[in-house]
Amino acid sequence: MRLDMPNFLQLLGVSYAYPERSAAVSAVNLQMAAGEIHCLIGRSGCGKTTLLKLAAGLLSPQHGQVLLNKRAVTAPLPEMGFVFQAPTLLDWLNVRDNVLLPLSLHRAVTPDDHRQAEQWLERLGLANVSQVKADKLSGGQQSRVAIARALITRPSVLFMDEPFAALDAITRDELQHDFLKLCQAEGTTVLFVTHDIGEAVYLGDRVSLMQDGAMSKPLAIDLPRPRSATLRYAAPFNALCAQLRQAMDEGTTHAA
Repeated sequence: MRLDMPNFLQLLGVSYAYPERSAAVSAVNLQMAAGEIHCLIGRSGCGKTTLLKLAAGLLSPQHGQVLLNKRAVTAPLPEMGFVFQAPTLLDWLNVRDNVLLPLSLHRAVTPDDHRQAEQWLERLGLANVSQVKADKLSGGQQSRVAIARALITRPSVLFMDEPFAALDAITRDELQHDFLKLCQAEGTTVLFVTHDIGEAVYLGDRVSLMQDGAMSKPLAIDLPRPRSATLRYAAPFNALCAQLRQAMDEGTTHAA
């Protein structure tokens, strides 16, 4: 996390309401540093996915504004990457071509692009399936391909909406660990939506709780990096999980 860029991604008084419904997001303020992993947690319908879409320019705020590196966000920008719960791979393409898709949609793919794709697949443990069609992969492999596809453009900020929610617990833990190593190596800024408290604490530099469209003061996750799998059994980790769970059970957005 770069302390010299504390306001890399800013949400300033952002509000949004769907027609004939109460506010999905209400006057949210958030400042994220470059390289920060910020996790949003909350129950279904609390507004966390809507907030992510506002931050990414997929929705336009009805009040307030979003800034990325001091530039107004009114639509998704080239330096943004996205990973959603469904990997949305193209079944008729092989793994490498799926990873190259963000590049091939805009220009001719170069030999260097192919080398980069193979490097990402190697880093994500997929080198041996680069020529396999996407529909032949396991769920965990498909999620890894989606991450490689998002990172091949080297985005400055990555938006992730419950990308590991459909995976079994062991695969999910492994993928969280590998994803964390990649983001730290690349210095990628990440806004990560999840309903899993343990996932938020393991990945995040800070965690914010959303409730009825409002967001808590972020809770700093003061745990050492790099984070190992054994951290999940440590007392400080479980204390932070308990603090966030208590805040959710109390229905409050004052997690910190």
